[in-house]
Amino acid sequence: MIEVELKGYADEEIFERVREKYRLVRREYHEDTYFQHPCRDFSKTDEALRIRIRQFNGHFEVFMTYKGPKLDKKSKTRKEIEVELTDPDKYVEILKNLGFVEVLTVTKIREKYYVEKGISIALDEVENLGKFIEIETLVEDEGEIGEAVEHLRAILEELGVKHFERRSYLELLMERYRNGEA
Repeated sequence: MIEVELKGYADEEIFERVREKYRLVRREYHEDTYFQHPCRDFSKTDEALRIRIRQFNGHFEVFMTYKGPKLDKKSKTRKEIEVELTDPDKYVEILKNLGFVEVLTVTKIREKYYVEKGISIALDEVENLGKFIEIETLVEDEGEIGEAVEHLRAILEELGVKHFERRSYLELLMERYRNGEA
């Protein structure tokens, strides 16, 4: 499966429109730790490897996710491979023993909303970055990406999103740190 995702800058008005229009699934806390490969620069290959700790309703989940390069010019669409972890500290230890280096941890509060079958919206408040809205769906093959992107974009524009962002939270934070802003 291919995850088709669009992200835009948001404010409290956009958050309120989503809260009024769609059904809240749950509120989550995310702690995403990103790793750099010892032999290739993920910032140049447009890949990512992260361990996400997700907490909600007293529940705790951990996933390792590999994200491949973006597949189109308009969205954050990528191939994703995700596996649930039972002992994140041991996986971090394995990665470090293999030469992977911890790059940065991104923390956020996420509200997830059901839009329609197969489509969800996330309202994110990212530490040191601000408010964002993400919308996503899954498609079977690359030929379906264009139509899915246009449908998702129309939903976000209807909610008032004017500025879209293809860079990841990691990329945005790294840029802020390089510029001495964070």
